[in-house]
Amino acid sequence: MRFRTAVAGLVLVALPVLAEEQAEPAQSAGRNTVSSAPDTLGTLLSLGAGLLAVIAIIYGCAWIIRRMNGMTGMNNNAIRVVSVMALGARERIALIEVGGQQILLGITPTAIRTLHVFEEPVVDAGNAPTGDFAKRLQSMIGKSWNAPGKE
Repeated sequence: MRFRTAVAGLVLVALPVLAEEQAEPAQSAGRNTVSSAPDTLGTLLSLGAGLLAVIAIIYGCAWIIRRMNGMTGMNNNAIRVVSVMALGARERIALIEVGGQQILLGITPTAIRTLHVFEEPVVDAGNAPTGDFAKRLQSMIGKSWNAPGKE
């Protein structure tokens, strides 16, 4: 893959020089000739080689990214998302389990903060989440379930 990238880079660098060398003899051959038209074939070859080089670089980057993703996802069982609840358009809270301990996180577009670390599990991560998660969470935190306006 490195060889292909190196060859593509050399071709990309060398094509404008080759096109310039071909244009010089045409200009110096006739002293009284009218200015020659641009070399269409040379321009097309240069643009085509540049396009192929860019496509090769894109495929090379995609190949590298695919290879690197395989390395980062070795141990996916260490952290498990138990439940996520949207609070607004871009804000949410998430209950995650790490090493048998459950942690409540507040997630915003700019930050992730630990809201509470539970000493005993709030929700069994193996079972499907039920509708009483929010009530049980509130009772463990120590706040009432009623909304601030309702009492």
